[in-house]
Amino acid sequence: MKSKSKIIAVVGPTASGKTALSIDLAKHFNGEVISADSRQVYRGLDIGSGKVTKEEMNAIPHYLIDVANPDYRYSAADFLRGAKAAIADITSRGKVPIIAGGTFFYLDLLRGKMQTAAVKPNLELQAELEKLSTAELIARLKATDPKRAEAVDQNNRRRLIRSLEIVSVLGQVPESTEKPSDYDWLILGIDIDRDILNERIKTRLEDRLKNGLKEEVESLLASGLDPQRLDDFGLEYRYLKRNLNKELDYDEMVLQLFAKLRQFAKRQKTWLKRDPEIIWKKFPVDIQSVAAEVARFLE
Repeated sequence: MKSKSKIIAVVGPTASGKTALSIDLAKHFNGEVISADSRQVYRGLDIGSGKVTKEEMNAIPHYLIDVANPDYRYSAADFLRGAKAAIADITSRGKVPIIAGGTFFYLDLLRGKMQTAAVKPNLELQAELEKLSTAELIARLKATDPKRAEAVDQNNRRRLIRSLEIVSVLGQVPESTEKPSDYDWLILGIDIDRDILNERIKTRLEDRLKNGLKEEVESLLASGLDPQRLDDFGLEYRYLKRNLNKELDYDEMVLQLFAKLRQFAKRQKTWLKRDPEIIWKKFPVDIQSVAAEVARFLE
C-alpha cells in the first residue's frame, strides 16, 4: 500500500510569525511553501494581506500567491485543487510541502476535517447577492437556512454569499463531515502570549499604514473594483474603505481597526485550541527546538 505524502503545516493567530517559521522549516528540510490564505491569492492585495515578499521568501518557492484577480471570487474548491496540484508537484521532486496561512478553514478542508458542497458557482446569483448589504445577506440566510446563519461568520460576506448559493440549489448547507486525509500531517502551532501578540498586531498595523495601505486601497478602487468587494478582503480593507468614504476619521479608524484585529486574533486562537492534533511551540519559536521533531516525522 502506497504511503501517504508527509506535509507540515504551520498555524497560529495573525501576526504570530507563521510565514517566518514556514520559510525557516523549508530551508532546513528541503521544503517549499503553499499559502493557505484567502487574501494572498489575489493580485494587488499586497500590503493589507501581509503578502510575503520576494526578499522574505529567501529563494523558497511559494504557491497559491497572486493566482487570481480581485474581481474573481476564489473559492475553497479552487484552493483544494490548487493545493493538491502543488503538493503533487512538490513531492514528485522529493521536496517537503509546508503549508502556512491564516485561513484555517482551507487547511481543515485539505485535512479532510470538513467537506465543500458540490455546488458549482452561479455567477448570475453572485452578482445579484453582491448588491445586498451584509445585513440583508444575513436576513436572507436566516430565512432560508437558520442553522447555517447561526454557524457562519456573519462578518464574512464571501461565506454568506456562498452559503446562499448552496441553499439555492440544495435547500440548505449540508453539515460538514470528516473523512480520512490523503496526507500524513504534522501540525505545528505558534503559542504566543496575548500581550506580545497585541503589540505585534499594533506594530504591524502601523507599518502597513505607513507603507502604503491607503494607497493600495485607492489603487484597487481606481482599477474599477466594486467597493463592496473590499469588505470581502478582511478588516484592513473594510476599515480603510470606511475612512475613504468619510464614515470614520483616520484616528478613529485606526483605533477601531486595532480593536477588531485583536478580536480576530482571539477568535483564531479559540478555533485552533479545539484541534488536538496541533503541537504547540512557544513564541519565539527556535527552529532548532522543532528540528528533531520534524526530522522524526519526516523519517
